[in-house]
Amino acid sequence: MFSVSQFAPPMKRAPSAPVPAAVPALLRRWRAQRPLRAGSLLVTIFGDAIAPRGAAVTLGSLIRLATPFGLTERLVRTSVARLARDGWLTARRSGRRSEYRLTRGGAERFAEATRRIYGQSPGAWDGRWTLLLMPPRSASRRGRPSEDLKWLGFGRLNPSLYAHPGCTPGEARRWLGNLPGAADGLLLEGRSGDLAGDRRLVSYGWDLEDLARRYRRFVAAFAPVESALRAGAALPAGTAFVVRTLLIHEYRKIHLQDPLLPPALLPPGWVGSAAYELCRRLYARVFAPAEGYLSATARRLHRPLPSANSAAYARFGGLVRTEPRSARSTLGAAAPHRSACVERAG
Repeated sequence: MFSVSQFAPPMKRAPSAPVPAAVPALLRRWRAQRPLRAGSLLVTIFGDAIAPRGAAVTLGSLIRLATPFGLTERLVRTSVARLARDGWLTARRSGRRSEYRLTRGGAERFAEATRRIYGQSPGAWDGRWTLLLMPPRSASRRGRPSEDLKWLGFGRLNPSLYAHPGCTPGEARRWLGNLPGAADGLLLEGRSGDLAGDRRLVSYGWDLEDLARRYRRFVAAFAPVESALRAGAALPAGTAFVVRTLLIHEYRKIHLQDPLLPPALLPPGWVGSAAYELCRRLYARVFAPAEGYLSATARRLHRPLPSANSAAYARFGGLVRTEPRSARSTLGAAAPHRSACVERAG
């Protein structure tokens, strides 16, 4: 029977409550996935932990960081090589050691995903819709254009017509400029003046029921961890890194499929808001000890990782900037944090 505490270096622990059972449950759920998507988890680690600290790390460090999740050295090596072939990473070698860094294209994709994942929810809506009418030759193409538009927050009303409630035609034109076929579309702007009708339009273009189910599963998985920490449970720094990584990994898989509709268009009591608040609070609790674990576990080829940049502390509305705890420290309920903590890959 495994113990999550095995993932942190040996340490003397002050008397405290045991590691919450919800944490090994998270790991068991992750390890039970088939197929085990190692590349996707490594993208999360790179985006959440490495990108703010110089965007480069040795392969050996990645192997150590991935070990608690059940990823073997061979699987990590294979997955990293695939990410490099796909244009996400580039390698630099020194003797038998290698360091992987985000490519320029990879960094740009991470930056866009970062704005969405850690950004705040949309504000008040002015009732304006931007419509995209695709020409027949583009609308007839299935797959990629439609998926790209979906990721940008457009709902598909019919094979040729897409709608977005949160951007101007000028903004949409900039977004669509790099999408094959989308730049040929006709952009229109208008208001219905009927909120009930606007909500019916949402039901045509977006599957909010499936999104809500996924958010509810997320809340059910991570709320017990937060509850245990509030009750005095302890997390070794290495375990805090595991929780932080799985928290963002599972959240981003859902959130990057969320069109981020204005609150006026969402069902009452929208569970996505509760999921965001839970993610924000729990991330604030585990951020600092996880940073300490990163500092002790991961490095560059010839020097330690730099400290996290200011953008990392701007996540979720603002994180308290503290010195990272050492890998031997333990996170308990009294760990300092701000509950109001400061937006696709893999």
